[in-house]
Amino acid sequence: MLILIVQNPMEKINMSNHYNVAIVGGGITGTALLFMLSKYSKVGSIALFEKYDDFATLNSNAKGNSQTMHCGDIETNYTLEKARKVKKTAFMTDHYTDMYGYKDKYHLKCTKMALGVGDEEVAYIKKRHEDFKELFPYMELWNADQIKEIEPAVLDGRKENVMAMGSHEHYPIVDWGEISKTFVKNAKDIKEDADVFLNTQIIDITKENEKFRLKTKDEEYTADFVVVDAGAHSLYFAHKMGRGMELSCLPVGGSFYYSKKNIIDSKIYTVQNPKLPFAAIHGDPDITNGRVRFGPTAPIIPKLERYKPAKIREFLTTMKFDASVVSVGFGLLKEKDIRNYLIKNLLFEIPYFGRKLFTKEVQKILPSIESKDLEFAEKVGGLRPQVIDKKNRQLLLGEARIDDGDNIIFNMTPSPGATSCLGNAYKDAKLVTDRLGIELDCDLIEKELIRDN
Repeated sequence: MLILIVQNPMEKINMSNHYNVAIVGGGITGTALLFMLSKYSKVGSIALFEKYDDFATLNSNAKGNSQTMHCGDIETNYTLEKARKVKKTAFMTDHYTDMYGYKDKYHLKCTKMALGVGDEEVAYIKKRHEDFKELFPYMELWNADQIKEIEPAVLDGRKENVMAMGSHEHYPIVDWGEISKTFVKNAKDIKEDADVFLNTQIIDITKENEKFRLKTKDEEYTADFVVVDAGAHSLYFAHKMGRGMELSCLPVGGSFYYSKKNIIDSKIYTVQNPKLPFAAIHGDPDITNGRVRFGPTAPIIPKLERYKPAKIREFLTTMKFDASVVSVGFGLLKEKDIRNYLIKNLLFEIPYFGRKLFTKEVQKILPSIESKDLEFAEKVGGLRPQVIDKKNRQLLLGEARIDDGDNIIFNMTPSPGATSCLGNAYKDAKLVTDRLGIELDCDLIEKELIRDN
């Protein structure tokens, strides 16, 4: 895929350093906004700044997430209300890949299911299927014999009763990294004056009069409106500007284990413990190599980027460690299930011992799997910036946005951030165009990306 970009801002000749909109961050969220504004708005000039040498090198990369389009049909930690909301934005990606011909290339079809194990979970799956069938009419209820026909290994060696709700008809596998690159390509094809800068790290953002100044090591830019889509660094930039001070960040990693044998072809999710704030372990075919991986784990990691050198000052600036953060931490640890979960996820990272412990988790999906059948997936997994609301002393799950009504927005988008990328881009595009007094073609967005979701 050929994408015309500016590798170094000094190489662009006769370039004005002022833009109507500047986007900081070239992951799935930032590139989705670039596409949304380029295709559907009358914004005059747009710039996207990415500090690394390619788009989506961190959490949006195929190695940095579970490659899943989450819509709430198999994610049992989603309420009906949340599933309804996420489904609408998830299917915007589905319509996008249809429109540009990316199905079966970056967006793949496979069977998916939510598996209930034991009588209590079987009853739960039955009830959930009944409660959610109007929202997800394509989801079927499968008994043990039907599951065995689809995925024999799930029943191999199993004694417990099982039931699943699932579908063969959808496209749940997405390479979000490649989708990010398509957003940039299509934005550039539509709008020639959408400038994209790689290897360009924004180190400071300040407000001067009614404009914002963005500084790099070698250059300065100004913009009428800034959207910071930089993962955990979004909160770092916000705090540097004295904004969002009531929020803190708990960086949660996510590691995976590969199966040495490709014994399943489906995405298999399990029933979530309602007391736990993170998704239960699931099995997924890997779009990059065809192998099966299990995860994610959820270790707390004191840094803002996974597999990059730790920058303690950035972490501390973002964390804003104080009595409120301590209170939230103690509140989590006080709950037995959460305390055991956090300890266990730290142990999962330990060589050999972690694999043996993790195997017990995978055996809920595949009873006959053994420790020797799994291997730690090196440098696979990302980092989710889970936001702490210090004022109310609680952990906020899902996306967070800092918007003081000024012409700057800071987005933090842990799971399902990739799934919601076009939905979030639509929200941000509405804010940007409304405050700048610029036209946004909402009718065309509804027609092409939302339809009858």
